Amino acid sequence: MAESAPEGGFALYVHWPFCAAKCPYCDFNSHVRPGGVDAMDYAGALVRELESEAARLDARPPLESVFFGGGTPSLMPGAAVGRVIDAAARLFPFAPGIEITLEANPTSADAARFADYRAAGVNRVSVGLQALNDSDLKALGRWHSAAEARAAFALARAIFPRASFDLIYARPGQSAAAWEAELTEALALAADHLSLYQLTIEDGTKFAVQHAAGQLIVPGAEEAATLYEITQEIAEAHGLPAYEISNHAAPGAGSRHNLVYWRYGEFLGVGPGAHGRIRSGGRLLATATERNPERWRAAVAERGEGLIARDPVAAADQAEEYLVMALRLAEGLDAARYERLGGRALDPARLAALEAEGLIARPGGRVAATPRGRLVLNALAAELAR
Repeated sequence: MAESAPEGGFALYVHWPFCAAKCPYCDFNSHVRPGGVDAMDYAGALVRELESEAARLDARPPLESVFFGGGTPSLMPGAAVGRVIDAAARLFPFAPGIEITLEANPTSADAARFADYRAAGVNRVSVGLQALNDSDLKALGRWHSAAEARAAFALARAIFPRASFDLIYARPGQSAAAWEAELTEALALAADHLSLYQLTIEDGTKFAVQHAAGQLIVPGAEEAATLYEITQEIAEAHGLPAYEISNHAAPGAGSRHNLVYWRYGEFLGVGPGAHGRIRSGGRLLATATERNPERWRAAVAERGEGLIARDPVAAADQAEEYLVMALRLAEGLDAARYERLGGRALDPARLAALEAEGLIARPGGRVAATPRGRLVLNALAAELAR
């Protein structure tokens, strides 16, 4: 008999760390290997690590989602993707309507490759468009053109049941009028989901070096807030309201995988630099794997996994993690679940004060950030956690 799903759901994240080039804004665990990699060998290592991790779980609940992230997973051959999906199906029951997503780059999008992914079981793709004009794509270090971006997404919509794309805004020199026009065009292209991320300057990136040297100027806090408000207004008017601070979808079309994260479900992470939250030995564990692909591969060959951390998550930390993640959602967090996780309730006086300030709403035992609250979300989460 299948195990019941943990509260918040259960998912599998698969990390493919390789890219054709490193984007200057990206701080993800991605690596360029000019000589290429043996994709089928790598897929075999992913399967071996998945088998090792599955064997340690207290239960094997139904998988609601499998997500291939990166890196650039669309550099994988379809056979490698299929090998991992087949292993997941062998090791876990699949929930009805399981979502199997693969991130794709327009430069590696072609009909044959996409058809192979679909045949392997992928039913959703997320395409990294990032911008819809050539000058900004060049400034972001992207190798594709705006025309290639549009063509890649059209192809994705034709082959997969569901397709989403990413755009980055608050880019250097971007005006409110320019973003409004680009977003309106993007919404005309969109299906039932898109992700709209503000450009952030991350430590260790090329953009961080340029920004520190005064060579890269991004919109200030007030300008960024204006762009965020424009984003919410226009997307909602087009029937794709924000269900999470950076993600927009038609009702019921949210990313099942990311909802597992934001609802503080449990998830396995395999591949270099992957993280997980799994239940083993009666405890919730935070897992992490070796980030370097070659060292990860050697560890899997030697001991069946590349784990470098497997740490118990204390009750208070679980509550705080749940608060931080769930507060990103329009639906907010369940106050009773927060209390169950951490052993202490949210402070009633603080909740009342934040509600009076118009920063939170409290519908039906939940706590949700208002539009004003989302503009100061990090500070709001810190205040609630005190």
